[in-house]
Amino acid sequence: MKKISLLGATGSIGTQTVDIVRAHPEHFELSAISVGRNINEARKIIQQCKPALVSVMKKEDCLSLQAEFPSIRFVYGEEGLVEVATHPSTEVLVNAVLGSVGLTPTLEAIKMRKTIAIANKETLVTAGHLVMEAAKEYGADILPVDSEHSAIFQSLQGQDQKAIDRLILTASGGSFRDKTRAELQGVTVEDALNHPNWSMGAKITIDSATMMNKGLEVIEAHWLFDLPYEKIDVLLHKESIIHSMVEYSDTSVIAQLGTPDMRVPIQYALTYPKRMSLPNTKRLSLADIGQLHFAKMDEERFRCLAFAFEAGKAGGTLPTVLNAANEEAVQAFLDGHITFLQIEDVIEKAMNEHTVIQKPCLSTIKEVDLEAREFVRSAISR
Repeated sequence: MKKISLLGATGSIGTQTVDIVRAHPEHFELSAISVGRNINEARKIIQQCKPALVSVMKKEDCLSLQAEFPSIRFVYGEEGLVEVATHPSTEVLVNAVLGSVGLTPTLEAIKMRKTIAIANKETLVTAGHLVMEAAKEYGADILPVDSEHSAIFQSLQGQDQKAIDRLILTASGGSFRDKTRAELQGVTVEDALNHPNWSMGAKITIDSATMMNKGLEVIEAHWLFDLPYEKIDVLLHKESIIHSMVEYSDTSVIAQLGTPDMRVPIQYALTYPKRMSLPNTKRLSLADIGQLHFAKMDEERFRCLAFAFEAGKAGGTLPTVLNAANEEAVQAFLDGHITFLQIEDVIEKAMNEHTVIQKPCLSTIKEVDLEAREFVRSAISR
């Protein structure tokens, strides 16, 4: 029985993690969870999985749920996230929370030598050097949950890591992959949220449309697999069947394929190095698909991808600014305060205004994160 702490239980990755736990009750137990604003969904998970500890965002939700479920312990806020991440009975932390709020709980869980199944890109984007250094110091495993990084991880099994020539991340292209930049003028939030392949949360779906999601994944891949950015490529692949590839020095390319289903990489992170059956999953039939399509990524068309490479190569605090500015800009777009193309403009301004600090400590990262957010809010309000 593997006991699990889950940050972000009511989000897209979180609910699919719960599905896997419920499908294999003899193997997994959900001992501690955090939830956000979706208290109704939280109630369902609590009733189904009966975790010992639950963290919520607001104190009032904590008090009302405590009265409703007296046998379960409830906490709230950032301290609550840390309590869930470091729950003494669990051995695996699934970090599926949205945004840089996942950083501190992850670092605290690493100190307790828990295995980290990471779906929270922002943790590695904002503080990859701190996370990977801590994982090495405490001997904690970091296992990828994103489909692209899981594909690379699976393609590396049994291989000579020194023989890697390239990591090739595939990208669906998002909601607007067939539109020119001119055609992006005036696109709506509803248009942007209509992803052709994946069912994801609003923020990640917008990031997919701007290609920032892939940019964050590039930075994440740099830290997870300890490779320079010059050895990381992005390839447009509309079908999302090949999830990513690794090219080796002898020109062999090893890829991981499958239907678009996030439960596959989630479950692999939970069962690694073993595999288990995954009920109610569509099997891949290449004969039915017939053709797969690929194209070179255009960084002038997808400017956010270029921003991510720039921030990653510069290092230091610039990826923190990139991430914070993007989170604020995407929320502003979702709230109707800026247009879709202005997301890029706001991020570029924040990056240009920032003076990079190399090898930042955690407190510096948090300060820079707040400063970048305030800059973006101020720029948007003007």
